[in-house]
Amino acid sequence: MSHDATHDHDDHRHAHEGSALPEMDLRVRALESLLVEKGYVDPKALDVLIETYETKVGPRNGARVVAKAWRDADFRRWLLDDATAAIASLGYTGRQGEHMVALENTPRVHNMVVCTLCSCYPWPVLGLPPVWYKSAPYRSRAVIDPRGVLEEFGVALPDETEIRVWDSTAEVRYLVLPMCPPGTQALSDDELAGLVTRDSMIGTGLPLSPHEAAARSGGRP
Repeated sequence: MSHDATHDHDDHRHAHEGSALPEMDLRVRALESLLVEKGYVDPKALDVLIETYETKVGPRNGARVVAKAWRDADFRRWLLDDATAAIASLGYTGRQGEHMVALENTPRVHNMVVCTLCSCYPWPVLGLPPVWYKSAPYRSRAVIDPRGVLEEFGVALPDETEIRVWDSTAEVRYLVLPMCPPGTQALSDDELAGLVTRDSMIGTGLPLSPHEAAARSGGRP
């Protein structure tokens, strides 16, 4: 399923406001509140842990998939033809990624993923879903004004680029294959994977350039 979408990137900590939470989420929040109240859990430390798994640890699997597709034309074709099998060949499987579809970004088409009903997300390759992905504003606006949402994420696309929004479901999860940045021929596989951001695999961001990656790591391009 594809249509056109938006989002409130700054609503990170209040993403669920105005929307009904699933029973399991309510239970988790109640348990978290109890542990914090009794002093067993530091909420700031918990936030850091969640952020780490959302943005660093979890998405590393997907980054390796994307980097291999950039480097290996045969794997790229396999990924686009049968993402489930291609991803599984690298050891990334699980209930939240039983049927995967890879969406290739090109200069003419930009793909973006949302789950309009809840928060279906490919955990084996992207880790924990970010809070904004589960928020009512993102889930609704992404379908109405995708170009506006992308601009809020800092992604400005040419007017001629078509934006396709794909609705993730319990049966189908998506992985966006972003365009490989220029100037990557001399990079190692690990360095190439280091250019892949979590948001670029959802379609709400772009990969880093080698220069940007070097700047973030404190090195030289």
